This record gives sequence, C-alpha cells and structure tokens, in this order.
Amino acid sequence: MMSTAAGDTRATTTADRTTETPDAAAFIDPVALMRIKDLQLRAKVVVEGFYSGLHRSPWHGFSVEFSEYRQYTPGDDPRYLDWRLYARTDRYFIKRFEDETNLRCYLLVDMSRSMGFGSMEYDKAEYARTTAATLAYFLSKQHDAVGLVTFDEGIGEYLPARYRPGHLHRLMLCLEQPLSGKSTDLTIPLEQIANTVTKRGLIVVISDLLAPVDALQTHLAYLRLRGHEVMVMRVLDPSETEFALREAAMFHDLESGREMYIDPEAARDQYERKFREHSAAIKQICGNLGIDLCSMTTDRPLELALFDFLNARSRRGRQISRRGAARLRGPA
Repeated sequence: MMSTAAGDTRATTTADRTTETPDAAAFIDPVALMRIKDLQLRAKVVVEGFYSGLHRSPWHGFSVEFSEYRQYTPGDDPRYLDWRLYARTDRYFIKRFEDETNLRCYLLVDMSRSMGFGSMEYDKAEYARTTAATLAYFLSKQHDAVGLVTFDEGIGEYLPARYRPGHLHRLMLCLEQPLSGKSTDLTIPLEQIANTVTKRGLIVVISDLLAPVDALQTHLAYLRLRGHEVMVMRVLDPSETEFALREAAMFHDLESGREMYIDPEAARDQYERKFREHSAAIKQICGNLGIDLCSMTTDRPLELALFDFLNARSRRGRQISRRGAARLRGPA
C-alpha cells in the first residue's frame, strides 16, 4: 500500500494482509552469523538476507517498500530509476537523496556487565551489537540519520544522528568497544537523549532491562512527552527466560561482583515468579506509554529483529494515518 502526500508517493513499510512473523527457518543461523568478525559485514549479511527472505514463500502478504525510494511519476529523471528493484518488484522507483531524509533515529545500546552473560557461543552484548548494527545499516541504506549511545552506569560512546559518508563506519567502531562498566543505569542515557535531542525522532533502546523499572518508567514517559517515538528491544539469553540450572553451583554476579551459591530446587520458583513480575511490569509500562516492546532471545535470527522493527514502524504509520484522516473528517 502506497501513501500519497502533497503529490509525492512516499515508500512505507506496510503489512497489507498479514503481519505474522515469517518462518525463522528461512533465515540465517545466529551462531553462524556471529562467526563473521566484521560487524558491518555481519549487518550487511542480515539486511540482504532479510531482503531475500521477503520473496520466499513462507512470508506471504508482507510487502515492504523502502523509504529509500519514492515511486516514479512522469517527469522524473529516468537516470535515477533503480532497475534492480524494478526486476524484483516489477514497479518503478526513484532513488531518494540525502535532503529527503525524514527519520532521525538514536540507538541506545546497553553495554553493562550483565550483557556479558551468554550460554551460547556469544553473549547478549554481541547479539545487541549486531541488532544495533543491523538497524543502523538498514536505516543508512535509506539515507536516514542514525545516532548511537552506548551505556552502562554511565555514557560510553555518543554519536549524534547523522547521514554522511563515513558516519556508519564510525558508528560500527563505537559498537565494537568492549564492555567496561558494571551495573545497568538507564537513567543517564535517557536523560541525555531527552536533554540533547531537540528534534523529534525515534529512540530504540536495546537492553536486557535487568534494572529497576521505576526509573525506566519516569524517563521513558519524559521522552514520549517530548514527542519522540520509542521502541524497546529487550535482549535475553534463552537460559534466562527458561530456568535451565539443573545442579547446585557457585555463581559470580557480573554486576555486583558477589559470589553466591544457588540450589536450583530452592531458587527456581522464586526466580520464575520474579522474572514474570519484572517482565509484566515492563510490558505494562510500555503499553501505557504507547511504546513498542520487542522481546527476543539470542538464539533468534537477526532478520526477525528487523522484521519487528519494520512491523512496529508500519503499525505506527497506520495509527498516524488514521488519526490524520479522523481530523480531516471532523466531528461526526
């Protein structure tokens, strides 16, 4: 479905008939993906795999038109037609240019010690880095401005949202910095974004959210009041969502540094109860504030994270369109 505004048909992501998640088997095994050392190459592989997956049979009815393009209209310079896109879609599109950018996105990536946990060949931090790199690569391909904030108990790396040559490479280098902090403190990065980003945009928080929820609610609400769209992508290890411990053992707390003895028989019920309560609180906060929440485990293909991102953008766009149409119609 194409939307038209002021005579210009802008490309948007739409789910015309279904928004069901595509079959994960059609995508790249995350374990194999993480063996690619270069982060930007890894992101490129995910995005290109996603493009390819759109045209496979398991994903019917989800048509993605990219805001990197606008539909061709008579009088446009045919030199800027994208013939490869025409070969795939049988439709004519003109490539957009930098001054047509309409999205400003900041990626807030948790680099605290808890993100260093992993029961697979890689940890949550590596998965979060790859998620952020994939979104940055995808948005940069669309000529959208992307910024980055990495954080633990303080701000690590900060890059303003830009679209210019070399910016994506610098963003990837920032993402590759090792974990250095201890605890997760979402207060500082959310405050910094709220105070420094004056133009409305999209804020994507990528974190395990293993932190008190009170401060999260306060600062997410402030971002929403400032007019920003907000999306939360919660990254967890599979062993965190399903209590997998079978034998009693000593454990080292990554954030506090404490050693603790855990008996799975005694701890299982309490852990599962507290995990459910914490997750329910996060879900309620996001629901009340109109924030898109995506929870994903590190064994999930990264293409599905991109799917969730675009699906959320699609829903948001349809909501805005409906509100705009209602205002034009006026009171019944």
